[in-house]
Amino acid sequence: MALKIKDIDETQAPLLDHLIELRGRLVRCVLALIIASGICLYFADDILGFLVRPLDAAFEDGNSRLIYTKLYEVFFVELKVALFAGFCISFPIIANQLWAFIAPGLYAKEKKAFLPFLLATPILFLAGASLAYFVVMPTAFRWFLGFQGETGGVDIEALPAAGEYLSLVMQFILAFGISFLLPVLLLLLNRAGLVSRDQLIGARRYVIVAVVAVAAIVTPPDPGSQLILAIPLYLLFEGSLLIMRFTESKSASSEVVDPTAE
Repeated sequence: MALKIKDIDETQAPLLDHLIELRGRLVRCVLALIIASGICLYFADDILGFLVRPLDAAFEDGNSRLIYTKLYEVFFVELKVALFAGFCISFPIIANQLWAFIAPGLYAKEKKAFLPFLLATPILFLAGASLAYFVVMPTAFRWFLGFQGETGGVDIEALPAAGEYLSLVMQFILAFGISFLLPVLLLLLNRAGLVSRDQLIGARRYVIVAVVAVAAIVTPPDPGSQLILAIPLYLLFEGSLLIMRFTESKSASSEVVDPTAE
């Protein structure tokens, strides 16, 4: 009985050590987010001005206006802006803490395999967010503002609320940024052996339908932004297939036995 208790204690000790380490790294992540958000709160007006630029470009006179109907609305808008920008700034620290917790449990080969995905994730997310900010949002906003004018003898003017506008901008940025991580997801599934390249090729028609459905769900209901998201998503899918072909051929060639070897 004493030996069994001792064995249980020895198995519990590493688990407690991992939990203590996880708690410490989560605390660092939260502190990084709080500090970054506090700094961004000081520059909330400038950040909000940066997010309003696509709306300025959509107005013909370049003079956009945001209104608020609740006294506390702008205050919470600035808090959301600070939290959103703070997360973007602190993300490298958060990712580093999570990687430092997971990495000791991986073999050197596994670390080498995961490293490209870690590097590609922020790059792809930034590419999707940039596409949303510089191309999609100005195009979509021009389309939305095209409904202004006289309808049935009544003048219709666009007066977007600050909170609703910020929610729409965050929806655009997050939708395009996360959607551009499709190659990372597919390559990870392929590396884990859950999905093969031949299976994805056979399901190409279903992937096209899924891409169109995702673009219709995550973007506002205008055909322009849906098309702008659907086309890059499909191109990223095809690019993932090319990368899988290269990696599979490389791994197959490395498994070939040298005939001169004894």
